[in-house]
Amino acid sequence: MNDEHQFLESYSLSDYERPSVTADIVVFRLRTEESDNYRQDSKSKLSLLLIRRGGHPFKDCWALPGGFLNPGETIEDCALREVEEETSLKPASLLSIGLFSEPDRDPRGWIISNAFVSVLGAEKVSFKAGDDAKEAKWFDVSFETENSDSVLTLSCGEIILRAVLNEEKSSFGMTSYKIADSGGIAFDHAKIIAKALTALRTAARDFEMIFDFLPEKFTLTELQNVQETVMNISVLPANFRRKIAGYVEETEEYTQGAGHRPAKLYRRK
Repeated sequence: MNDEHQFLESYSLSDYERPSVTADIVVFRLRTEESDNYRQDSKSKLSLLLIRRGGHPFKDCWALPGGFLNPGETIEDCALREVEEETSLKPASLLSIGLFSEPDRDPRGWIISNAFVSVLGAEKVSFKAGDDAKEAKWFDVSFETENSDSVLTLSCGEIILRAVLNEEKSSFGMTSYKIADSGGIAFDHAKIIAKALTALRTAARDFEMIFDFLPEKFTLTELQNVQETVMNISVLPANFRRKIAGYVEETEEYTQGAGHRPAKLYRRK
């Protein structure tokens, strides 16, 4: 113990180069487009939250909410704080999707980002821009393969951001990407979003995280719609209900509303 005490007394962190540390957060929700025909089900789109930067670098460009780690806080605390400061939203949970540490990823210097995914339910979508964000908007997400490229398209009204990425490697259910064209998305956030989407789709395939998009009680049709929207697939209802049976339990309640037969409500087991 004496040797360790002497070692720590003479040890100086300033003798070593150290990076700055940030957190970036990919916040997803489902946006519902109501149908004019009450006999038709409403359509859902996967959306993510972006902020328009108020300062340099990448001033006026769209970016993920995030910021620098403060002394005395965990990186998870930093992520939650930055989302709340920039958008007024309070995510309930975070999924880490890894570190982004390329030396030239930030023009300000050596900055390592810890990236997270968070999901908001339908009842938690009111927000406003704050801190150093000029605006905060929800962008509908499309992530498709074109030839050998992965194309990420984010759209909000007349604003369309289109990034082109190349798949680098895949391990532990997550895929990493290299940016061929950022499409105007700030920093390396296009590759963070792409990795977040692959992680979210992997989780949705195994019925993880899809419950977070819904209120506590839901119909099986609503739950199937979440999985189909997130994964961009179609599933036969009978197959979905067979696979989801072990994850849900019935309640004694039913939906209410004109134009539809009442449907039984379920909750996560």
